[in-house]
Amino acid sequence: MKMNWRNTAALALFAMATLTAASASAADIKEVRFGVEASYAPFESKSPSGELQGFDIDVGNAVCAKLKAKCVWVENSFDGLIPALQARKFNAINSDMTITEQRRQAIDFTDPIYTIPNQMIAKKGSGLQPTPASLKGKHVGVLQGTIQETYAKARWAPAGVDVVPYQTQDQIYADLSSGRLDASFQDAEAASKGFLKKPQGAGFEFAGPAVTDEKLLGAGVGFGIRRGDKALKDALNQALKELKADGTIDRFAAKYFDVKVVLK
Repeated sequence: MKMNWRNTAALALFAMATLTAASASAADIKEVRFGVEASYAPFESKSPSGELQGFDIDVGNAVCAKLKAKCVWVENSFDGLIPALQARKFNAINSDMTITEQRRQAIDFTDPIYTIPNQMIAKKGSGLQPTPASLKGKHVGVLQGTIQETYAKARWAPAGVDVVPYQTQDQIYADLSSGRLDASFQDAEAASKGFLKKPQGAGFEFAGPAVTDEKLLGAGVGFGIRRGDKALKDALNQALKELKADGTIDRFAAKYFDVKVVLK
C-alpha cells in the first residue's frame, strides 16, 4: 500500500518524537537504586571491609556507568525484595532473581541477562538425589522467596520431604555444616563459590544432576522493575544490550563463575 507525503511526514515526526522521548527518559535517570540480598556469593556478598562485591554488583555498576547515573545499593532480605520494590524502597531488584510467571504477576522484568543451573548439595557419599523418593524424611534448606523454595515445596514436600526456608543463604550453610540439614538446594554457582570451595564446605559435594523445570525454576535472570516503569525498563534493557555486545558481561562471568552460565 502506498503512502502519501502527509502520512510519510507524520510517521517520520512520530519516530523522531519517540526517539527523543526515549533519549530524554534515559537522560533523566540520575540515580538507580538497586535492591540486593547480600549473602549469595559470587552474585552478591560483602568483602571483609563490608563492601558489596560480586557478579550482580559489577553488572549493576556497569549499567549505571552506561546510563551516567549514580548506583545506590539497598540491602534487603530476598523474600522481601518484591514487597520492598513495590513500596518504592528502591526502583530495581538486582539479586540473581529468576524471571518466573509467578513473579511476573507482581512485577515486571528487564530482558533476561543469564541463566544458571540449580543443584542440591549434601555430604559426600550420602547418595542423596534431588528426587522425592530419595529425599523423603530428609531436611532440605532453601532460601526464602526463591525459585528453589517454590520448587521444593511443590515437588518434594508433598512426598514427605521437610523443606526448611531460611532468611539468608549463610544460615543454610551453617546448619548444613552442623548436621541440622541433610541437603540444601540453590543455584549451582552460589553453592560452588559460596560453600563448596570454602573450608566450611569440606566434605560436601553436589548431590545429583542439575534440576530443570521451566515453569517453576524459570528460564533466566533479569532485573525486577515495578509495573509501568517503562522509562527505567527501556534504559536498563538498552544498557544491558550494550554490555552484552561489547563483552563486558562475558568478562564478569569469567571472573566470578566456575559453573557454565548461559548469557541470554
